[in-house]
Amino acid sequence: MAAAAICAAAAPAATAAGDFPAKPIEFWIPFPPGGPTDGSLRTLLAAAGKELDQRVVPINKPGAGATLAAQVMSQTAAPNGYTLSMVAANIFRMPHLQKTPYDPLRDFTYIIGLTNYRYGLVVRADARWKTLEEFLAYARANPGKVTYGAVGIGSSGHISMEKLGRAAGAKFTFVPYKGGAEEMMALMGGDIDAVLDPGWGQFAVAGKVRPLAIVGDTRFARFKDVPTLKERGYDITASSLVGIVGPRGMDPAVVRKLHDAFFRAAQDPAYLRSLEAIDLEPVHLNSADYTRFAAEQFEREKRVVQQLDISLQ
Repeated sequence: MAAAAICAAAAPAATAAGDFPAKPIEFWIPFPPGGPTDGSLRTLLAAAGKELDQRVVPINKPGAGATLAAQVMSQTAAPNGYTLSMVAANIFRMPHLQKTPYDPLRDFTYIIGLTNYRYGLVVRADARWKTLEEFLAYARANPGKVTYGAVGIGSSGHISMEKLGRAAGAKFTFVPYKGGAEEMMALMGGDIDAVLDPGWGQFAVAGKVRPLAIVGDTRFARFKDVPTLKERGYDITASSLVGIVGPRGMDPAVVRKLHDAFFRAAQDPAYLRSLEAIDLEPVHLNSADYTRFAAEQFEREKRVVQQLDISLQ
């Protein structure tokens, strides 16, 4: 009788997982519409919808250094698989910079890791600086006069530029933006002098911006003439794993369905082309590996914030 009771109690959950998804899924994007990540994600969601035989609806929720979407989801969404969010490195760093309403190790279900942001430092094509050395020399001679943008306070771009300023003996003025499209328009419109972020490749190809340095271990395939910061003597790199999370407490069977659907969708040629267009490379972390990565990344970000001695309190 006890065994029968247990089976009966488990049956509704099993049935729910078997029927999932029975309605459209909301996917929260932590950036405004129109940016490079937004466009690439929409391509992925279209492919995932075909795999799941349900629409995966993109909903833009920018703010809080690109962590607002996941924050709100963790506080308001049911753990039924019908509300998901994209996250990147900021989600692990922000709790070390200020008090946050979420705990990244407790409040999310990690579903799949998809790709890595690759960063670069760019200026307008008509800027006075042709090289990184000229840019840094000017910044040293004019403390605070050079302005730069990145997506959100505490973002990887913000942290990397602060590292560069300290290493080079230069002081920059930071201007945060909510998304990549917004910051690139600000750069090309002359509102800021530089951007340190991913997603600028198409503007460089079009001759609108000039990359000065790649903030990574290797040069970009499309920009083989652009050196890395390491090559110029600054041991600074930035990367940010892009992944999908849901609220904590999700049914493992639903997590598996979502993982497998997004894994197959990530092989879609249109999505792969969208990554190539913004100089990103596909990666894959399954749910278990992504959960382990989250714990490790949380500790790495803690060390970085302590070394820089910064706070947003």
